[in-house]
Amino acid sequence: MTAMVKAEGVHKSYGAAHILKGIDLEVAPREVFCLVGPSGSGKSTFLRCINHLEQINSGRLSVDGRLVGYREKGDKLYELKDSEVAAHRRDIGMVFQRFNLFPHMTALENVMEAPVQVKGETKAVARERAQRLLDRVGLADKAKNYPSQLSGGQQQRVAIARALAMEPKLMLFDEPTSALDPELVGDVLDVMRGLAEDGMTMIVVTHEMGFAREVGDALVFMDDGVVVESGNPRDVLTNPQHDRTKAFLSKVL
Repeated sequence: MTAMVKAEGVHKSYGAAHILKGIDLEVAPREVFCLVGPSGSGKSTFLRCINHLEQINSGRLSVDGRLVGYREKGDKLYELKDSEVAAHRRDIGMVFQRFNLFPHMTALENVMEAPVQVKGETKAVARERAQRLLDRVGLADKAKNYPSQLSGGQQQRVAIARALAMEPKLMLFDEPTSALDPELVGDVLDVMRGLAEDGMTMIVVTHEMGFAREVGDALVFMDDGVVVESGNPRDVLTNPQHDRTKAFLSKVL
């Protein structure tokens, strides 16, 4: 079975700052894969490399058997054109810490926009799916509301619906609850649980250890640009093997 995501020796630097120092990991189809670790450990950078928002400096990164951002000829990699990268990116949904909704569009229009503009769908088809997705995230009654009229948790659920509107094969979540008031976190996590139950492949950068324990199939602890420890979330969280993992978990659990 082809891995949905495969990283082999992935390095990423910004100038003299070496952010990712040889990441090796695999995410299986339908797997909920959680990335945890302290701020600055490279988790979000790695997530952005998966859909080529950031270019890697060396190594190989593939999604569903296709190299991300490059094509291979002989033993050399050649960067793809922007249009080719954008075509690959359609299969990957991403939800950020900040919701990045279009403020001048209603919730419904935000969810409709990409399928109409990128896929060339008719507005009728896009509207029907958008209404269905808003219902799925518990916001059917907010379709005509603008982002400014929604709570942070509601905006994040619209952002999830917007990512799902492109019918991705992979969803990336970059700390989707970190900007939310504590009482709003549960609604967003419930939507993510539903996606997991439906078999969506998900990579989740999170500080929500309860979610990782309950919903995650695999967990990786990253620190200083390397994978320190990985395994079943329940095993890693209850019985970490590495001193660095133990120290981190003692602060967050």
